[in-house]
Amino acid sequence: MNDLVCISPIDGREVARRAIASGAEIEAALARARVAQVEWANVPLADRIMAIRRFLDALAAKNDEIVPELARQMGRPVRYGGELRSLVERVEAMLDEAPVALARYRPAAQKGYERYVERRPLGIVLVIAPWNYPFLTAANTIVPALLAGNAVILKHATQTLLVGERFAEGFAAAGLPPGLFANLAMSHDDTAHMLSAGLVDHATFTGSVEGGRAIERAAAGSFTTLTLELGGKDPAYVRSDADLALAIETLADGAFYNSGQCCCGIERIYVDRSVWAPFLDGVVAAASAYRLDDPLDQATTLGPMASARLAETVRDQTAQALARGARAHIDPAAFAQDLAGTAYLMPQVLTDVDHSMAVMREESFGPVVGLMAVDSDDEAVRLMNDSRYGLTASIWTRNPAAAARLGARIEAGTIFMNRCDYVDPGLAWTGVKDTGRGASLGRFGFEAVTRPQSYHLRES
Repeated sequence: MNDLVCISPIDGREVARRAIASGAEIEAALARARVAQVEWANVPLADRIMAIRRFLDALAAKNDEIVPELARQMGRPVRYGGELRSLVERVEAMLDEAPVALARYRPAAQKGYERYVERRPLGIVLVIAPWNYPFLTAANTIVPALLAGNAVILKHATQTLLVGERFAEGFAAAGLPPGLFANLAMSHDDTAHMLSAGLVDHATFTGSVEGGRAIERAAAGSFTTLTLELGGKDPAYVRSDADLALAIETLADGAFYNSGQCCCGIERIYVDRSVWAPFLDGVVAAASAYRLDDPLDQATTLGPMASARLAETVRDQTAQALARGARAHIDPAAFAQDLAGTAYLMPQVLTDVDHSMAVMREESFGPVVGLMAVDSDDEAVRLMNDSRYGLTASIWTRNPAAAARLGARIEAGTIFMNRCDYVDPGLAWTGVKDTGRGASLGRFGFEAVTRPQSYHLRES
C-alpha cells in the first residue's frame, strides 16, 4: 500500500488520501529540520512565543472549517465546537510557563565560582499523534518543543490525516523558518526506522500499549528518549458524602463524551452502597438522554466512534459481560442509529459486573461504563488499583482531606476530586504501570524536550 486513507465513520466514505512519503522525502525533511533548528535555537524566546501566538491565531481563523472537517474524520459532533477553546487554554498555559521552565537555574552561591544550568534543545522531536483529540494531544509536545528551540516532525494518525496539514498551515502562517516543522505521511516501518537509526533526538507517542511496546523496540539502542502515553481504564469512586447531582452529571459526561474515546475517560465507577440507588438512577437517566446521530447535525450529542472496528471491540466486551451475568440498563430501542457493523454505538451502563470481565479490566475506549457497589474506602481503593493501567482516578466527596489521603494510595498519574476527564495544562500529565512513561505539560513537558547543560566557572 502506497497511500494512507482516512475513512469517515459517518458514512464509510473516503475523506482524505495521501501518498506515503518516500525515503528521499523523509531524508530531505530531516536535513531541513537540522538546519532550521540551529537557526531557531538562536531566536529569542520572546520571538518564539510570538510565533506560537500567530499559529493560534491562524488556527482560530480556520476553525469554522476545521470543526466539520474533524467531525467527518473521527465523528465528534460539531455542536461541541472542536478543540480550539481547549487548545487556546493549553497553549496559553505553555506560553506562560516557558520563561520559567526554560530559565537559567542557579544553585546556592559559592565564593569564587559562577555556577548555573541552562536548558538546551534536544534537536529534532518526533511527535506520533493519535486521532481522538488530534489537536490537543499533538500540541502537548509540539508547542513546548518549538518554544524550547527544537525542530518537530509530526506523524499524525491516518484517521485524522488532515489535522497534521492544519498544523503545517498554521506554522507556515506564523512565519516559522522553512523546515522547522514538517508534517509527514509515514508508514509504520519508516517511523520505526527513524527511531532505530537515531535520526531524531526525542519521540513522543500516544496510543495503545502494544503500539508503545513497538516504539520502545524500535528505539532500543539508539538512545532516543521517549515519552509514552498508552492505555487507560480510569476509575471513579463515589463516597457516601458526595454531591450526587454533581457526580452524576460529571461522571456521565466523563464516560460518554466523545463517544468514550478519551484517554482519561471514565470506564468504571465504584459507588458507596448507601448512595447506590440514586446514583445509578441518575447515570442511567443521563445516558438515556444522549442523541446518537450524524455528528454534522447540531442536535446530535453523541456521534459515531472513529471506526466500525473500534465500535465492535466495545460491543464484544459488552456482550461478554452480559453473557457472564452483567445487567444492561439502557434500552436499545431508544437508539435506532446503533446498527451492528457500523461505527454508531449507543451509550450503555452495566451493573452486576466484576473484575473477571474484560469490560472492567481492559480498555474499552467507547461509550460503556461499569458500576459496582462498595462498602468501604479500602474496598474502593483495592478495586481502583486492580488494573494494569494508571492514568487518572477521581474521588467524589465533600472531604478534601479524605480525597488526599485516598489519593496517596491510588496508583494513578493524576488524582481528581469532584472532577474528571480533564487535562490540567499546569500540572504533569503522566501515568503509571502500562499507561506509559514520562510526562508532558507544565514545566515537566519542557524538561522532556530539553537537556540540562551545566556551567562551573572558576575565577582565576
